[in-house]
Amino acid sequence: MISAGPLILRPPVADDAESMVKMCDDPVTARFMPLLPQPYGRGDALAYLRGVPVRWEEGGAQYAITAGGRMSGLVWLGPPDRWGTAEAGYLVAPWARGGGVAATAVRALTDWAFDQGVRRVELQVEVENVASLRAAYRAGFCEEGRRREARRLRDGRPADYVLLARLRGEAAPAVEPYLPLLADGELSDGVVRLVPMAPGDAADYQRMMAEPSVAAYSVTPPVSLEDAERRCRYTGYWWLSGQRAELAVKDAGSGAFAGHIQLTQVIPPLGQAMIGYSLVPAFRGRGFMTRSVRLLVDWAFAHTALHRIVAGTDVDNSASHAVLERSGFQREGVQRELLPQPDGTRADDLQWVRLRPAGVPVP
Repeated sequence: MISAGPLILRPPVADDAESMVKMCDDPVTARFMPLLPQPYGRGDALAYLRGVPVRWEEGGAQYAITAGGRMSGLVWLGPPDRWGTAEAGYLVAPWARGGGVAATAVRALTDWAFDQGVRRVELQVEVENVASLRAAYRAGFCEEGRRREARRLRDGRPADYVLLARLRGEAAPAVEPYLPLLADGELSDGVVRLVPMAPGDAADYQRMMAEPSVAAYSVTPPVSLEDAERRCRYTGYWWLSGQRAELAVKDAGSGAFAGHIQLTQVIPPLGQAMIGYSLVPAFRGRGFMTRSVRLLVDWAFAHTALHRIVAGTDVDNSASHAVLERSGFQREGVQRELLPQPDGTRADDLQWVRLRPAGVPVP
């Protein structure tokens, strides 16, 4: 057995079958563990339990996570390969989610594996599995890259996975996101709502970016619907890993997609990020983007260590200039011939900045 604070890790036993059925016959479990039978019954649980001794004999490890005597999940380790690398995984019961169970359990199992001579422990987490990614960061795992379309989901769709690892002997502090998750899942002033981009926003986003008045000021090529969907699926991963915050701008009254706003180019050592935005033509002239920029910037200064939020605009984009001025940004300079144009020429980029207000403490 492994003691991990309030948790005890012990080998699974036959009496765990009922808890396993409740844990595995769950929509969230089914979504992120596509190889599990669905529906999941007692026979499936007993078949798994019969295989536990075999997995130990093969060099792996299988543990039930328990808290107060109740089963709270499973955590496991595959047999190490010839180079001393083993792959870990975990599953948390619905009644135990949100309490740090996965992070505590996989950290304890990884530490135990290092004591047994394992050199490296890997995790592979689907990019949309935000809870699992957060557990990995809290357990001290370091992101090493992405495996595009590495596996197929239950519906046959290929999914991207994030590869994370810990090495024996290296420091493994728990990492909290530089960009905290939104406490209420959104930002709103009653007129606009900012919600993290989701796959359901992909078609609206793709149409907006193809609209001529938006495309005229974009420096990236047109996006396909497939590209837009992939981008939306990365929202949680980008946010947790501190790379960017991507939000849909919604009409608070109707829920209609009105635009897109983001914090990107996040540079923690400088305390700086860049804001960018686009608005659907039907919602222009109503102050939607000014409200959105204020909401996001005020949130950033209240909940992150950012000191500077910058923006870059085409010198001819007077509508964007007006949004920034109304949102408290000041002109900072011009980068000459920075922005490539469709006709092969280059436009000057007018730079803006808004600084952390005096007296607003760094969280």
